[in-house]
Amino acid sequence: MGDTFAITRTSRKILAKFLDDYTLEQLNKVPHGFNNNLIWNIAHIVVVQQMLVYNLSGLPMMVSKEMVDAYKRGTKPERDLNQQEVDEIRTLLTTTIDQTEKDFAAGIFKDYNEFTTMTGFNLKTAEDAMAFNYYHEGVHTGIMMGIRKFV
Repeated sequence: MGDTFAITRTSRKILAKFLDDYTLEQLNKVPHGFNNNLIWNIAHIVVVQQMLVYNLSGLPMMVSKEMVDAYKRGTKPERDLNQQEVDEIRTLLTTTIDQTEKDFAAGIFKDYNEFTTMTGFNLKTAEDAMAFNYYHEGVHTGIMMGIRKFV
């Protein structure tokens, strides 16, 4: 699974660049015609990876219940985030993937609750979830590329 994590780390570096290149105000701005903002998309990516890999494996996630409730599918930004919250999301971009790689190497993903995504992908294992995660992160990175033109 080394390539899986190399690809995911590259994706996460692209996401971190948004955090470097845009102000707190820009990260929080929901442009007209969009339902969310740059920082919501980044936090959503972190939360969904945790839900798909850990939660569906019956394992504890590395994100809080409050974070899941704020960024899971079907949510939207309810308030502006402060710099401390953005910094926490920046940290989670890398720490969650580092720990996930260690956990795969340790073989902790034994059980998985099969799940069909809203786009029709049928995930049967934690490995499937990490593979689907490429697609999910790519979709949201594309949305962010659209948002950035209006912030």
